[in-house]
Amino acid sequence: MQIIDTVPYFFTNFESTTQSLRKYYAEFPEIFKEYFNRHCKDTEERHLKSIEKYPQYFNTIKEVHENIHLIIHEIAEAYKNKYNISFPVDINLIVGGFGSNAYTYRQIIPNITFALEKLSPLSDHLHVIVAHEFGHLAQNILSDNAGMNWSKTQWTHPLIWLYREGIATDLSRQITANINPSVYFSYNDEGDDWLDFAQANTSKIRQAFKEDYETLTSDELFYEWFSINGGRKFGYSRLAYFLGDLFVQEYKEGHGELATIIAWKDHNFEAKIANWLAHEGAEIND
Repeated sequence: MQIIDTVPYFFTNFESTTQSLRKYYAEFPEIFKEYFNRHCKDTEERHLKSIEKYPQYFNTIKEVHENIHLIIHEIAEAYKNKYNISFPVDINLIVGGFGSNAYTYRQIIPNITFALEKLSPLSDHLHVIVAHEFGHLAQNILSDNAGMNWSKTQWTHPLIWLYREGIATDLSRQITANINPSVYFSYNDEGDDWLDFAQANTSKIRQAFKEDYETLTSDELFYEWFSINGGRKFGYSRLAYFLGDLFVQEYKEGHGELATIIAWKDHNFEAKIANWLAHEGAEIND
């Protein structure tokens, strides 16, 4: 594992111009190609808005930067100790344009990027979001070790998205225990109302997701249920993460932890998730 830290370059070369930003992006072309392809708009308007916002975030970015290096190593070591895995990947630290906070690449053993302007500097918050992203990576490594046929993997299936976010949430909870439960979904201290709503309205949320899954396009479903910008139906975004975690907890009860982590290698696994959505309270059988 190597940490590619672009943040010092950002601060050393930053000027209040889009030209300076584009020079920064050009210095790390592969990292920002992925970022702007999938996680943030690459427009002059977006960059100008970022330039306006950066000054009020500089101190927070610097604090995150000071804390996250050690936390990355701590989380990697915790996964190694628990699952006997190592991480032959790049961990990229960037200052982005206020798009995604963190993400894994679309690779079998994926790199990870953290956009520091979107992260809380508090230790619990950073531990959880780093553990969540490493959870995606750990699932892929454990699945690969178990003989995953990657050519048949349903990467873009919305029910696999649901399950994978549930796995990463569950793994982050195990690796960073005894943290406020809502932090595992919000990565800050602003998620208590979100979690209270989700727990009080689980059946409604489950039914609504099922209906949207059956009627919306994948892009529409992603925006409403997985994106921070969604949530029009209930007023809360990313509720698919709650459902994914719920599915994983119930699946683990009948199958155990490792079998749950690698279950997506099984043929037509998404059908089990669909059946779970449609039959609340029923056991998840093979």
